[in-house]
Amino acid sequence: MSELLSSTLNEVAVARVQDISEFSDEADAPLKNYANQSKSVDSYNDHKIAADKLYSDLLIKLEKITEELHKSPYDLILYLQRASIYSALNYPDLAVGDSYRALLLCDECTNEGFEYHELAWAALCSHCINGEIPKILISHVEKDDSLTDIAYSELSSASSKYFFDDNSLEASQVLQAAHLASLKCYYNLSVLLYICQCMKSAFEFCSRGLTLMPKNIHLLKIKSEIEASAKKESNGTESFDIDDLSDEGWARREIYPWNHYEPDRFSQETLEFLNRELALIAPKCEVRITELVTLQKCASSMETKTVPEPDKNNAEVGSLNKTSQQLKNKQLGIFAKEDILPGETILKEFSLLTANNRLKDSSCDACCAELPELKLKNNEKAIEETALASSCPQCDDTFFCNTECRFQAEQRYHPAVCDKEDVDIIGKDPSIFKEKPIGLYFLLLCRAFAMASTQKIHPLNLIQIKYIWGDFSPTRTDTVAPNHDPVTLNSINSNRDCTLPFSFKYNVAEPLHVLEKMDIDIFANLANYDLWVINTLYSKFRGTASASVNEVTGHPEVAAVHPLWCFANHDCDPNVQWKWERENNRAFMHLWCREKRMFSDSTNESGDRLGNVGIQAGQEILNHYCDISLNIRQRREWALGSLGGWCQCARCLREEKEEKEE
Repeated sequence: MSELLSSTLNEVAVARVQDISEFSDEADAPLKNYANQSKSVDSYNDHKIAADKLYSDLLIKLEKITEELHKSPYDLILYLQRASIYSALNYPDLAVGDSYRALLLCDECTNEGFEYHELAWAALCSHCINGEIPKILISHVEKDDSLTDIAYSELSSASSKYFFDDNSLEASQVLQAAHLASLKCYYNLSVLLYICQCMKSAFEFCSRGLTLMPKNIHLLKIKSEIEASAKKESNGTESFDIDDLSDEGWARREIYPWNHYEPDRFSQETLEFLNRELALIAPKCEVRITELVTLQKCASSMETKTVPEPDKNNAEVGSLNKTSQQLKNKQLGIFAKEDILPGETILKEFSLLTANNRLKDSSCDACCAELPELKLKNNEKAIEETALASSCPQCDDTFFCNTECRFQAEQRYHPAVCDKEDVDIIGKDPSIFKEKPIGLYFLLLCRAFAMASTQKIHPLNLIQIKYIWGDFSPTRTDTVAPNHDPVTLNSINSNRDCTLPFSFKYNVAEPLHVLEKMDIDIFANLANYDLWVINTLYSKFRGTASASVNEVTGHPEVAAVHPLWCFANHDCDPNVQWKWERENNRAFMHLWCREKRMFSDSTNESGDRLGNVGIQAGQEILNHYCDISLNIRQRREWALGSLGGWCQCARCLREEKEEKEE
């Protein structure tokens, strides 16, 4: 990172501390002193104590402001204040989400015809008592008089478009605050998206901000850095296309400290519930607690020290395996209760948590099974299957493979999207190939939104989502620098802890867009659809969803989450096979025992190869989340998104060792 940008980000750090201090009351006074405290620490322990204290205080402040937002969801100042705290806690992605909601509320304030204009205006008025502009709105413009002049010139021009009554002076001041807030939002989004490595979106917001404040030194420096990076990527070419900039960044993938929806996955109550559900579709199996190697974000298990898993659902075992020196962690797995023969069916699971990215496609809206085609009049089977298919009477293009799927859809998710204009085309037929897998995860997110809305529950409490694991990394309190240094933050955000792909389009803008199309108030329903909820859903989908690829194009087109199937842990030498199949006109996940394991040299006590004897009672069901015919590097890269780290199965470790010896 250049010295120019490093200087800019350090100035941003000072502004962030000011932002937090300015809206803190006396109870939060210690926050004002952290920048000074950091100068006096003289040891690692002192630094750790200061960082932990800061972390704890910031979480308390975060909880307080979040509660205020739930009571006053149209208050853009509260969103900007919470964005500052998220940024200090090293969650730039979450700060992006709040800054964007604040920007939307700026538009609501300055446009009388907008849906939430009166509510947003009233909330902003409460911060402009006696003509004062909230300090958080001017902290980043105080040093630039010309910028302030430009801002107020724009405000005067905008004010002339409005008719005010006797309170015109007060209204003008509120309008000034709304305009300054939009400048603050552009400023935040440019810096924070850059930190998240979403270069294209950062550049776009930077450019939009510069149209309002063309002399802002911070935005000019960030714009210059992005341009320099783009030119470097294009081998020094002076010109570059903004569409060529990378826009997929990274975020931390963890159980957020304020996430109280995650169950105790290892409790007796949870195990009993899961086993009751599993018995219905896989009678020869049960869910048990097992130990897995803690995956790392680098290829070799011995190159980087592993870190503890979150206490809540991935508790640290507490001792190292003395032979491999690999850290272990608790997880759930599926085990055979009885012997399972080669070729024998283990599980058949139906799911409504599905996604199809083909627009106007002839597939079941519920399970994604191909709809029957009536090609020949004398084809009795086709005639029979077509007769079973049904459609939604209120929707033009929503079809179901049979009445059962239609009934399930009407009970679980369809009312939330039924006859909603354009909601069925969002995210469909992505033109860019690399967006197809990302788009499928987004469509799974949309289905989860519809299910939660229809069933009137929190998305993380959906039974299809609640118990699945998102390959979370542990929350690291020691990553919070006492002075909120964004240079440190920028390097931290690039390290191994940031394993969740993040983009402004799919994590922020498009989810809010689809919620609006579903007639869901994105402000009043913040508790259900906050960005941290969206990130958690994405983490779970990326760790568990399966996909079906078009055999002609090779592109992924259909995806689903099968919440029981995904409890079977991954191994690159699996003892099972799986495939999406169709039975009774409906799509389902079919899991069966392999005839023989392809790569294992393991033998049982009798000397028989394990690959030739099926699965014995007590053995774990070993699934696979990648193409096991690939080489080790390709397999690990393919499975990285699902596993949350480099695979450490016996086959991978063996092949890694062989590769090093060559």
